Amino acid sequence: MSSSNESIRSCFHQLRGAGDFWSLRLVDETAETYAVRKNVPQPPASSRDRGAMLTVWANGGSGYAATSDLSRAGLQAALDRATEWARATATASLIDFRALPKPAPRGEYSSPDIDAPGWSGRDWYELLGAESRAAGCDARIVDWEASVETRNAVHLYLTSAGGNVTQRYRFVMPSVVVTAHADGDTQTRSLNGYRGLAQQGGEAMLRAFGFDGSGVRIADEALQLLAAPNCPAGTVDVLLMPDQMVLQIHESIGHPLELDRILGDERNFAGTSFVTLDMFGSYRYGSELLNITFDPTRPEELASYAFDDDGLRAEKQYLIRAGMLERPLGGALSQSRAGVAGVANSRADNWNRPPIDRMSNINLEPGDSSQEQMIAGIERGVLMRTNSSWSIDDSRNKFQFGCEWGQLIEKGELTTVVKNPNYRGISANFWRNLRQVGDASTVQVLGTPYCGKGEPSQVIRVGHASPACVFSSVDVFGGDA
Repeated sequence: MSSSNESIRSCFHQLRGAGDFWSLRLVDETAETYAVRKNVPQPPASSRDRGAMLTVWANGGSGYAATSDLSRAGLQAALDRATEWARATATASLIDFRALPKPAPRGEYSSPDIDAPGWSGRDWYELLGAESRAAGCDARIVDWEASVETRNAVHLYLTSAGGNVTQRYRFVMPSVVVTAHADGDTQTRSLNGYRGLAQQGGEAMLRAFGFDGSGVRIADEALQLLAAPNCPAGTVDVLLMPDQMVLQIHESIGHPLELDRILGDERNFAGTSFVTLDMFGSYRYGSELLNITFDPTRPEELASYAFDDDGLRAEKQYLIRAGMLERPLGGALSQSRAGVAGVANSRADNWNRPPIDRMSNINLEPGDSSQEQMIAGIERGVLMRTNSSWSIDDSRNKFQFGCEWGQLIEKGELTTVVKNPNYRGISANFWRNLRQVGDASTVQVLGTPYCGKGEPSQVIRVGHASPACVFSSVDVFGGDA
């Protein structure tokens, strides 16, 4: 791909621009998917998607145009269309783009193990087949699948002000899902939810998460759920494990803090936010134990990068510190509109979409409690792991979430496995009831490749790292409530 990128750079420098500033953002991404379902290898799937977005600032306005024609003529045509749009919309622009700094970032970024040789299709089918055979271990197991999606991508960002950034990514996203059925009841257990086990880097991450042997382990847990009683209802303490914490962070912190949503841009599709601009610097979002960071610098996390898609350098920033709301998730454009400091999170899911404010890695910083200490401190509660359902209102305030796996905690000890554990609450009240935060030994680095937002829709990769956490006075109920 490097010689191809040099050709794009050469073409870019030959383009005839008529605006005050212009940029090119190239995305070149390949994907492969392998799966074994009920011991039957499924056909492999592969794809490649390559194209560029040209953006122009002219007469105080901004315009963009995308193309898959990466010849000099194709890029020039897209640049000309973008210039026309910039001029045509200048009088209706929310801001004067001539007042903004002209991005000129220079640098590189690479995922861990970016140049290590990848596995062959045969390698993947052997591993997935072994996990599939182990999962189909009982007549009550009625469906099961082991699968993986791998992606490699190169992002190139060039600007008329001298910007030149190359970012290379490698993603591995494995999954094991098992469904058991008996006596009219069906239970599904998965490995960290659907594609929740997702990181940058190579196949080494499989060892870190114990993927070998996961088939039989997940099948055994699905059978335990069949025999388990429903989660009891009541107001109790809840210990959320990291694979559920990532969903809690994503929905009730990440989305509410997106600045374009706060400004009203997303109300037609993804909703608004209960957060308002006057809350930053003064609003207590959670207990003093709540420390949330925007951190695209953690190498293995799913949405790490050196520069966002508008050329802003990425760095770790606190969004919430000791429970107090400090900073929104807003890129350079939203920061200019709102007059507040944000972060480098202007991101697009592909070459044919414009960058908008998106989560990248939104993490809950670890505390000082071990998992054993957290369990021992609960008189009556429920441990929950692995999200199975989610519902949250348009302002990202009132929510109801369900998990695959529950286990009662009674007098400081883990006891009965329970199925269909659910809980509900209101975002700020819930986070203010954060009572204990797990230490570094409880942290998992997870993510999702399927965060949706924008018109037209964009589905993007997001990372979350979190320890296990204890919340007090939570409304819990089971499947028969």
